[in-house]
Amino acid sequence: MSKKPYYITTAIAYTSGKPHIGNSYEIVLADSIARFKRQQGYEVFFQTGTDEHGQKIENKASEAGITPKEYVDNVAGQIKDIWDIMNTSYDKFVRTTDEYHEKQVQKIFKKLYEKGDIYKGHYEGMYCTPCESFFTASQLVDGKCPDCGREVQPAKEEAYFLKLSNYTDRLIEHINTHPEFIQPESRKNEMMNNFLIPGLQDLCVSRTSFKWGIPVDFDDKHVVYVWLDALSNYITGLGYDVDGNHGDLYKKFWPADLHLIGKDILRFHTIYWPIMLMALEVPLPGQVFGHPWLLQGEGKMSKSKGNVLYADELVEFFGVDAVRYFVLHEMPFDNDGVITWELMVERMNSELANTLGNLVNRTISMSNKYFDGIVSNAGVKETVDEELIQLALKTPEKVVAKMEQLRVADALTEIFTLFKRCNKYIDETMPWVLAKDEEKKGRLETVLYNLVESICIGASLLESFMPETSAKIFAQLNTKGRTIDELSTYGVYPSGTVVTKTPEILFARLDLKEVLEKVEAKKAAETKESGALEAGSEPARTDEAVIDIPAKDEITYDDFMKLQFQVGEIIACEEVPKSKKLLCSQVKIGSQVKQIVSGIKAHYSAEEMVGKKVMVLVNLKPAKLAGVLSEGMLLCAEDENGELALMIPEKKMPAGAEIC
Repeated sequence: MSKKPYYITTAIAYTSGKPHIGNSYEIVLADSIARFKRQQGYEVFFQTGTDEHGQKIENKASEAGITPKEYVDNVAGQIKDIWDIMNTSYDKFVRTTDEYHEKQVQKIFKKLYEKGDIYKGHYEGMYCTPCESFFTASQLVDGKCPDCGREVQPAKEEAYFLKLSNYTDRLIEHINTHPEFIQPESRKNEMMNNFLIPGLQDLCVSRTSFKWGIPVDFDDKHVVYVWLDALSNYITGLGYDVDGNHGDLYKKFWPADLHLIGKDILRFHTIYWPIMLMALEVPLPGQVFGHPWLLQGEGKMSKSKGNVLYADELVEFFGVDAVRYFVLHEMPFDNDGVITWELMVERMNSELANTLGNLVNRTISMSNKYFDGIVSNAGVKETVDEELIQLALKTPEKVVAKMEQLRVADALTEIFTLFKRCNKYIDETMPWVLAKDEEKKGRLETVLYNLVESICIGASLLESFMPETSAKIFAQLNTKGRTIDELSTYGVYPSGTVVTKTPEILFARLDLKEVLEKVEAKKAAETKESGALEAGSEPARTDEAVIDIPAKDEITYDDFMKLQFQVGEIIACEEVPKSKKLLCSQVKIGSQVKQIVSGIKAHYSAEEMVGKKVMVLVNLKPAKLAGVLSEGMLLCAEDENGELALMIPEKKMPAGAEIC
């Protein structure tokens, strides 16, 4: 049985410069939808690419002293690199300078001219170069471009026009009879009330004041208007041919199921593009979704404001999947989202390190500690199990429902609700208490099995949004992801499977102060490198407080050499029952895992400990603290107020590195 086709596109990125994280959000959003559709069993074709013509490109290339083609080759390479860094699974990357595309755009223009839908005239109005758009005086906002807010310039030139009025009534009828065509609903109302109902002016579709564009082949003074050129990629990339000799991809995948775009270019995709398709007698796409913006703090990102964040820069600090999680989870359905360094660190620590990372590590560590890594379903059920099992079974249905509405952030929330319920289940069942009673062995096996099975269901659902993280979870649990259809049954994880002996830390907790200091240092280095370092900056303070402590007896070198210090990685941590001071950590040191009890509960929570690289006294004689075996000591510094701070390596060091 053949799979049902599904065609999804992003807006193609304009090659005026490197895309910021707000631009990158769109490709990650589209990728999550494409991956989810594949997981549902669809045959997906996911297209993205670059928009490479226009006056703005010609100007930038001139300023750089290179040809427009050299300029766009460089920027298109940067864009493709970032799309790849973000682990996006696109099937085709279109460039509007591709020869096949340019040829079809010329044929499209000529066909519409010969039909009478394009005619020659003169244009006089206000032109926004960054947006490549003309506006009448009444359309301006405070005398500036209504789309980007920049300055506009008067322009008058000979031009060809597309007769929008020929198709306005037909488009209005289509929108009214297809309520899903423009989403969210607020975007549809905006297009209808602000543009279609008041009446459309014919669209300028050629320019003569610059040369960097696709030539109108029957009138070489003109180049094709960049939006007619760019929008056509959605069909030319599939192999559309004006003469009817369409490629197999076009025959299979058109009309598109979803055009995913930013809300600022909605008019082009919901008015101009459908009318172009109507004029070409081509079916309209199923849906156009105008997503909101991702704002830096309180404002839209722009280089002029100096508030631009880039995906590759964020990946350096947080990793690919953490950045993917953040941009997907923090963007509301129809309102703008906000990104800040502070919010990124908070989500990293609370959601990724604590809720997900700690859950996986605790589960695997307990499986190893109590059953040598063997996960078995003994079937010893109790009432508390049912709530977890029912939530695990209902979560896939909830996620599918959210994804059908393109509420991706809400879908992620449903998945993390399951992970949070798993953590609550640990607190309810208290495996460490069950482990003390040999008669409760079967119950303990069942509890750990339920945790592993529920994690597998959550990780399978997470695969579309955080593919690398899901793959790591499956590898550690020695299993594979499941399709959406396979998530309707609970208990699929094979009983008797052996999990990894040394669980990997999925997400390490970050210190906000350290992150912000690194960000500032990076900015300062970049400023200095560009020759624009500001003079008179405040020098670093050197008058930090010091503490003197009583001296201990001298020791010999031989005494010191008896002590074995190594770097350890805390892979799991929990509070010691009935103790106000003690935490019990599982510390990975080389290929071994040691259990170490420390009196630092007043200074660190169990969740905070997980993921930290610490200094460990390894060969301390084992002892029992509050009845719990401790096989070493974590080293801390203490100030005059009794505040403790774990000693951690200054640079990245592997677990097991010797401290000498």
